[in-house]
Amino acid sequence: MQELAPNVFIETSFRLVNVGAILTDDGFVLIDTPPYPEDARYWRDQLAAVATKPILAIINTDGHRDRIFGNGWFNPHVVVAHDETIVQLENLPNTFIEATVDTLTHNALGRSSFAGIHLNLPTVGFTYKMQLRYGNWTIPLLSMPGPSTGSLWVHLPEQRVLFVGDSVITDQHPLITSSCTKAWLENLSVLRRARFAADYIVPGRGPIVDKSATEPISNYLRIARRRVQSLHRVGRPRADTSTLVPELLDLFPYEEQDLEQVQRRIKGSLDRIYEEFKLLDHEDDDPLEE
Repeated sequence: MQELAPNVFIETSFRLVNVGAILTDDGFVLIDTPPYPEDARYWRDQLAAVATKPILAIINTDGHRDRIFGNGWFNPHVVVAHDETIVQLENLPNTFIEATVDTLTHNALGRSSFAGIHLNLPTVGFTYKMQLRYGNWTIPLLSMPGPSTGSLWVHLPEQRVLFVGDSVITDQHPLITSSCTKAWLENLSVLRRARFAADYIVPGRGPIVDKSATEPISNYLRIARRRVQSLHRVGRPRADTSTLVPELLDLFPYEEQDLEQVQRRIKGSLDRIYEEFKLLDHEDDDPLEE
């Protein structure tokens, strides 16, 4: 566990996701949660060693299973997310818990460690901005569409700390699950402005970064959007986005054994961008440069 600023803690060593915690006078506010039970226990123990205070709230930066599944290991007073995330999670299938456990584990022993897990989904949401106020803290939440329409950022300007979820990840291909890459590019451009107070950017996965780390993602999105827009303009079908996969494959590193999985991720992302341009058919040509 690292203390980025007074009473602002992060953990980047857990499997799948980074998590954060803010210690207020009244208790802890958590930012995302680790899905694995042993990681959740370790995180609880680490926080208890800092202060014997309750967990007041969990903020989920989006609705990805990796960061909402672990909510069930905690007992907060409230779970907060963007309205779009809450709507998304209302439609989870009845098999969600079983399917997620199967994805996270490889054998019966691993599955048994999840015995008793229950979903603790967000119930308090917002559309544009929201502030959580606990003790001596005011914690701003910002709607920042990106990899999903419900992506949010937790910005602590006085501490110059920003939690961005999967809007910023390093050394891997971004996962695009919604058709809002134009807004994603615009939000990353805002983040890079000198007046945006963020010296420590906590990505959804991987090490802490600074503003310069957002450029590779912006470059990836620009190239993907240009290529997809070119296909769409000449009337080629969405299936043809597969021809763009090789060009994007080399923009981020990957392990050879993960090649097929990465190719599927890129293809799915390109398909979301294609759908985005279909929605823009009735508008003027979309500028792709910042």
